[in-house]
Amino acid sequence: MMLSSLRTELAPALRLLLVLTLLTGLAYPLAVTGLAQALFPYQANGSLIVHDGKVLGSRLIGQPFRDPRYFWSRPSATASAPYNGLASGGSNLGPTNPALRTAVVRRIAALRAADPGNAALVPVDLVTASASGLDPDISPAGAAYQAARVARARGLPLARVQALIDASTRNRQLGVLGEPRVNVLELNLRLDGRWLTSH
Repeated sequence: MMLSSLRTELAPALRLLLVLTLLTGLAYPLAVTGLAQALFPYQANGSLIVHDGKVLGSRLIGQPFRDPRYFWSRPSATASAPYNGLASGGSNLGPTNPALRTAVVRRIAALRAADPGNAALVPVDLVTASASGLDPDISPAGAAYQAARVARARGLPLARVQALIDASTRNRQLGVLGEPRVNVLELNLRLDGRWLTSH
């Protein structure tokens, strides 16, 4: 009697488990993936920037740049390596933590050493990591701070470099969301003359 009752209650639960597994574990992901590929293929595939058949990066994930001829990205606090997409996360260091102050002082010193004649205040986004550690953008002020160094290293007029910054600056979404920002990879590709053929 008890075994029969257990079967009576267990059979519908197992059928429901099977139906929900097929629905939410198979049908729904396939439908969302299919719609994304049909309607937004560029975004669905990672917003990759491709040049001459080679993937140069993603518009959504920062990259480390250290050559003075390029604009430098925002610092990354991801584990094991900078801009590690498998370990996204910030440092979780609060404003009163001495380790954060030490890191910021070290980053300011590196920026000053790369451009000793630049007496401007260093924008905060150039010395602090984002919450994701993968931020591909810097502020227009962060780009402007680096413009003279890049222009000098490349032998370009400062006005030309500033024009490339302006061309790479995106405004607030819908005019109110977020802050103006400059995608570092896009800007560096513009510097190399590769942006127009990158998509």
